[in-house]
Amino acid sequence: MKNLIKKTNVVPVLLAVVLGAWSALAQAPVAARWNVKESGAVADGQADCTAVFQRLLDGAGAAGGGVVEVPAGRYAIKGHLKIPAGVTLQGVYRVLPTTQRNRQTRELGGSVLLAYAGRGQEQGEPFIRLAGNNAVLAGMVITYPEWKQTDVPPVPYPPCVYAEHAENVGVENCLLLNPYEGIKLVRSARHLIRNVCGYPIKRGLYVDECYDIGRIENIHYWPFGVHYKADDPFCKWINTQGVAFEFARTDWHYVCNTFCFGYGVGYKFSETKAGSANGNFLGLGADSCQRAVLVEQAQGSGLLISNGEFVGRWGSRDSITLEIGEKAKGKVSLVNCAFWGPIERDVWMRSAEGQFTASACHFVNWDNAGAGMPAIQLDAGRAIVQGCTFEQDGTHIRIAAAVKSALLTANQAEGGFEVENAAGNRTQTAANQPPPAEWNAEAKKHYQLAIGAAGDGRFLQGWHGREVHMRWSMAESLLKLPVVPNEPYTLTLKIDAPKPALSPEAGLYLDGKRLASFAPGAGTVTVELPATAADRITLAVKCTAWVPAQVHKGSHDDRTLGVHLSELTMRAKSAGPRVFNANTGEWK
Repeated sequence: MKNLIKKTNVVPVLLAVVLGAWSALAQAPVAARWNVKESGAVADGQADCTAVFQRLLDGAGAAGGGVVEVPAGRYAIKGHLKIPAGVTLQGVYRVLPTTQRNRQTRELGGSVLLAYAGRGQEQGEPFIRLAGNNAVLAGMVITYPEWKQTDVPPVPYPPCVYAEHAENVGVENCLLLNPYEGIKLVRSARHLIRNVCGYPIKRGLYVDECYDIGRIENIHYWPFGVHYKADDPFCKWINTQGVAFEFARTDWHYVCNTFCFGYGVGYKFSETKAGSANGNFLGLGADSCQRAVLVEQAQGSGLLISNGEFVGRWGSRDSITLEIGEKAKGKVSLVNCAFWGPIERDVWMRSAEGQFTASACHFVNWDNAGAGMPAIQLDAGRAIVQGCTFEQDGTHIRIAAAVKSALLTANQAEGGFEVENAAGNRTQTAANQPPPAEWNAEAKKHYQLAIGAAGDGRFLQGWHGREVHMRWSMAESLLKLPVVPNEPYTLTLKIDAPKPALSPEAGLYLDGKRLASFAPGAGTVTVELPATAADRITLAVKCTAWVPAQVHKGSHDDRTLGVHLSELTMRAKSAGPRVFNANTGEWK
């Protein structure tokens, strides 16, 4: 055997192979990783690190891909960065980073990029371009040091992160603190945007021409780093002009567990030359938005929205949580969604060609201005509302004459499910909760209504919400009371009229004629009502509007109030002794 080894020179050959492999490994970058600080980047927040970052990114791209590491520190980037195909720009964060509200940027830790370029140039080169397939930004905080909350309207910048004609790109575990536009993706199929937070100003995330299933997960847009006040001009600008999420042409998009606060529009579905969106939207949240969801257009296959929670803009009187525009043609389907807060209407369906469905949804608040608005307003198109619950009294669904078909089944509402239908037999209802009071002629002749108790909303329009045993009126509020035709009535009101609400014109009116005036303080008003041919009479309570915070020292109540009522009794001239409880449907 020894002679065989000597003759064939096996040992020298093996030694040469081992030494050659060792030499190759020594010359290659270990695990294809580059480090910006080791390569000369100064993390002092002052020195421009653009050249160092881009040199390493380009080197990683030329090597076929890899990771450019950004250790903790503050890196000034006064130009633009391009992440090549197969390259990840990786900071220290492995989970979603946040900063507390009102914190200044100097307190940010981790891997922080300070973006300077593009101020005033909305259409300029993006701060970071995902410039090739599988380009990824991860674990970073990005902030704009020249941003000021006092700049209103806000100063525009190009998109913070942008990808176009690049597939499988990603943004993960990043905080985009105050960009004008957060993330913009065009023709970027199979993108993955995950664990991102911040407070983008004009628009948080935009997708167009994604023809192969993008995924967006766990995004949280909230006023991080902002001295937030609802009436602050900067915050109000975002709350009326900003858009958190916008989807144009997307096919089979998956959006899961996303949230936004304080935007003009939370989720906008728009249309470009390429078309509009379809997709699966699970766990959406939009708080304090003028329009929580705005559907300008949708593909025929539809928008499937499940487990959404939607709230109107704080302090507003005209917020609508879901508006389906006149031009929308696709289906909008809601399942297990909830609506609450300062809302004028929960749903406004305006499309003649579209279709709207709500199943197992919960409608808590609407008509916050007391103007008699419904929870769901159907102006046109087709709709199905089934298995939903409504927490307030009042009009639950208003159906216009132009509606092609409305199917309303198995819905529950306190005080009974109430529909105003102008579409005739194109509206079909079944198995909905009836009102507690079964009105017959005897009940209409003599009944009592407790104002502020459950079941009072069917008889009131333009009042504030229930309080303990009463409701406040506005400058003009209505009482809509059942009557027996051609019977005169006596109406008795228990009322409290504060001095600021009184004027020479204050009182109770019928058809523009004052029937009674109001005296200051708590008391009883009794009036005689003439017979009418209708089965309902409408009376107006008029007074001077006043704001407690402007009248009473120490009050923070900024509502516009009038007088308040606690009880009313209606008795026809021919009524018997029994009194019908209009709230519960029981006899006293």
